[in-house]
Amino acid sequence: MLSEPSRIDLLELDIDLRLTDLWREAADVGEWNLEVVAAFIRAAYGKGYCDALTEESPGSLCVEHGYRLPERRAVERDAA
Repeated sequence: MLSEPSRIDLLELDIDLRLTDLWREAADVGEWNLEVVAAFIRAAYGKGYCDALTEESPGSLCVEHGYRLPERRAVERDAA
């Protein structure tokens, strides 16, 4: 008997769908090493950052999956 997916399962699926292009490229990697892994981590981070900046409704990924929307940090401005 299959159980219902958890919030984490659904969040992971949503993120995997957003990273489809990276997963496709990962399948073509012949030899994994630290340099290749680091490149994929950077690419995934950058993709997530860009997705967050271009969301139609900021924070919707968190809200849609039942997570609290983190508060924005105050930006300190240098007095020049």
